[in-house]
Amino acid sequence: MPSARPRRPGPLRAQGEIQGGTWPPVPRPRVVLDANALLLPFQFQINLDAELARVVGGCDVYVPASVVRELERLAAKSRRAKAALALAARYARYETDRLGDLAVIAAAEALGASVATNDRGLLTALRGRGIPRIRLRGKSHLVLEP
Repeated sequence: MPSARPRRPGPLRAQGEIQGGTWPPVPRPRVVLDANALLLPFQFQINLDAELARVVGGCDVYVPASVVRELERLAAKSRRAKAALALAARYARYETDRLGDLAVIAAAEALGASVATNDRGLLTALRGRGIPRIRLRGKSHLVLEP
C-alpha cells in the first residue's frame, strides 16, 4: 500500500489565493445599517444576520457613528434601543461627521454599499440616488430593492 504522504500545496494554494474561489477575488458585498434596521430584530423577531446572509450572501456590515450616537440617546429610555446598541457593537463602525440620514447616505456612497432600513424618507432618498435598499417586507423577512 502506498504511503499517505501529504501533498505539498503550490505557492498560490499555500497563501489561499485561489483555493475554491475565483481569480481575481470578488469583493464581499457591503451593507450599511440605519438605526431603524438595528431595531427590527427586537420589534419583529427576525434574525438580522441570517436575513442579510439570505438576501446578499456573506457581507461586511457597517454602522455609521451617528447611528450609534442616536441609539445611545434612545437607550436611556428604551430597552429595545439598548439591545440595538449591543447589536450595533458587533459590526464595524463607519466614522463620519454627518448626522442622521445624511450619514447613512454618505457611508453607503463611500463604501459602495446597500442600505438596510425601513425608514420611508431614507428609502425615498436612497432610491433617488440609485443606492440599493434592503427593507422589511411582511413583518417577517428582508428584501433587496435595486
